[in-house]
Amino acid sequence: MVIINTSLFMKLISTNPSQGYKSIGEIDISSEAEIGEKVQKAKIAGIAWKNLSVEKRAEYFRNLIQVYKRRANEVAKLQSTEMGKPISESLGDVEGDLAYLEDKITSAIKYLQPQVVDTTETQKNVVYFEPYGVAAVISPWNFPSGNFFISCTQLLLAGNTIVFKHSEECPLTGKLLADIMNEAGFPEGVFSEVYGDGKVGDLLTSQDVDIIHFTGSTKIGQYLYKKAADKFIPAILEMGGSSPGVIFDNTNLIESCQHACDERFLDCGQVCCALKRLIVHESIFDEVVNTMKKIVSNLKVENPLEENTDIGPLVAKRQLDLISEQVEDAKEKGATVEVGGSVFEGLNGAYYRPTILTNVTMKMRVMTEEVFGPVLPIISFSSEEEAIKIANDTQYGLSAFLYGKDVDQLKRVALQIDAGQISINGASYFSPNSPFGGYKKSGIGRNDGMFGLYEVTQKKVVAEPIKK
Repeated sequence: MVIINTSLFMKLISTNPSQGYKSIGEIDISSEAEIGEKVQKAKIAGIAWKNLSVEKRAEYFRNLIQVYKRRANEVAKLQSTEMGKPISESLGDVEGDLAYLEDKITSAIKYLQPQVVDTTETQKNVVYFEPYGVAAVISPWNFPSGNFFISCTQLLLAGNTIVFKHSEECPLTGKLLADIMNEAGFPEGVFSEVYGDGKVGDLLTSQDVDIIHFTGSTKIGQYLYKKAADKFIPAILEMGGSSPGVIFDNTNLIESCQHACDERFLDCGQVCCALKRLIVHESIFDEVVNTMKKIVSNLKVENPLEENTDIGPLVAKRQLDLISEQVEDAKEKGATVEVGGSVFEGLNGAYYRPTILTNVTMKMRVMTEEVFGPVLPIISFSSEEEAIKIANDTQYGLSAFLYGKDVDQLKRVALQIDAGQISINGASYFSPNSPFGGYKKSGIGRNDGMFGLYEVTQKKVVAEPIKK
């Protein structure tokens, strides 16, 4: 991403992190006047959109699914070019987007119907679910299409209107998604998009909006939470993570190591809920480290548009610099580099070698900060209590991963870890009706399923007399 200033307006230049940061396109940065106008149009459009039934709103999403099916490969290729995700992962993402939309339509029609909560002989109390109004939505770059739909779908199905800003690292993908929304026929003002960096996001959330939905860093999430408090409006915040993985001594070692590797190095390690710290029982520590080294050493670092690429570039030079600084800090404080540990020099772009670190301590940045890249620190434990203590020794609480043959033990440990979702032996915590969100500084509020729909609606009780 590069911002340039012309005599007339500012432009956002999108760059390719896998090809020496070569420019691949540009977009005009939205002005404050344009942002305000789109918010006002969203307010006007919200009157009719709110009054549609959820079934009528769902019809627009069925149109969207048909348009998206035709353009899904276009989305996949562009997001791989723009932010470096391997094309195999991007194709999987867009396929998942379609399933996600189908699930959300079903959930909205089921859970947003008026619910009778109490009845007597003379009356019934009915809960109605109403939208908040205009949502300011800001989404990150690591899953350009997936985060877009997670952020927007439940809000729109619930009757809110949206002014959306995608990350400055993937503005072209954001523009393509906006074009797809327009092609699907959503009424004018129900969805619109603005473009720019954090300054544009700040301008957007300063408008007369009714709810803020943000996915991104904890620092910015906290800032937006304060803005929402001043406005006295709700905020749904899905923020950073430093998710632990715990491998007990009675585990299936090969399966556990492979799953831990998959969870850590997906999308070049740029996943909010990825496994970012591996905590291993001391009796199998060396065996786990050696197994992980073999797996990681075989990962192919290559151009993301190559079908067999495992690891593409990081999203930008700034991300490459940050990862390098975090690993250098660990080295200086005594960590051992088992594999990787440096910039990948063979390719022209933001490539970093998949890395495993041992002899790590809780004073190192790789253990105290969110590490958004292909780096995995591994630390040992001697008892269940110590494993839980290490797992919870973080400001974050997004997810956790537990491995072992004693499922009763893993369930007991799961209930003592401060995290919003926990996987046992590779089971997925993503499902149509499961909520997603974090504890502590990993976020506030939940997405998905009935819980996500309830987050983006106001609940109105109407007490109705029963006719005799």
